[in-house]
Amino acid sequence: MFSSITTVVFDIGNVLIEWNPEHLYRKLIPDEKDRKSFLETVCTPDWNIQQDLGRTWQEAIDTLSKKHPEKTDLITAYSERWHEMVPGEIHGTTKLLEELKAANCPLYAITNFSAEKFAEAQERFPFLKVSFRDIVVSAEEKLIKPDSRIYEVLLQRNGLEAETCLFIDDSLKNVEAARDLGMTAHHFKNPEDLRSDLNRHGLL
Repeated sequence: MFSSITTVVFDIGNVLIEWNPEHLYRKLIPDEKDRKSFLETVCTPDWNIQQDLGRTWQEAIDTLSKKHPEKTDLITAYSERWHEMVPGEIHGTTKLLEELKAANCPLYAITNFSAEKFAEAQERFPFLKVSFRDIVVSAEEKLIKPDSRIYEVLLQRNGLEAETCLFIDDSLKNVEAARDLGMTAHHFKNPEDLRSDLNRHGLL
């Protein structure tokens, strides 16, 4: 079957590398109820998103610690022990990335990521430095998925047509935003389903 897709655009967190605060906070807060409360009311997803939008980790920790001084150590750990939230790469997906690169498929990425932590991730996972022609990092652009403007940064900066791109993300709202811009998009759940979709588009 003919496909107009020539280019693949990856998300990174929970597509290529695993990330989950539970990996760290299960050690720090063994009680499930207390841990859930901490991650929902102190180090919340909305608080973390501000780092993905460009706020420094030092400012984030200082601001939150003033509100919850009794939890300063737990708050600080979110940054200082960040790598414990990231147990490793998702091997099935990184293998697909290698195969696509070997097939000379143009590869790009759009990621919601703190600039500081992304630099650390690139040191830890060298494939993040060498696999992509361009990576749009939310903290650097002060834009975050699913804002349509972050996708437009990638398209305009690299002279890409949305209709030729397959976008891959584990977040359905990010997938839907890409589709609204004219991209084909894959809602990532596992490497096996992704491989099937890449084959269907003639990319592997």
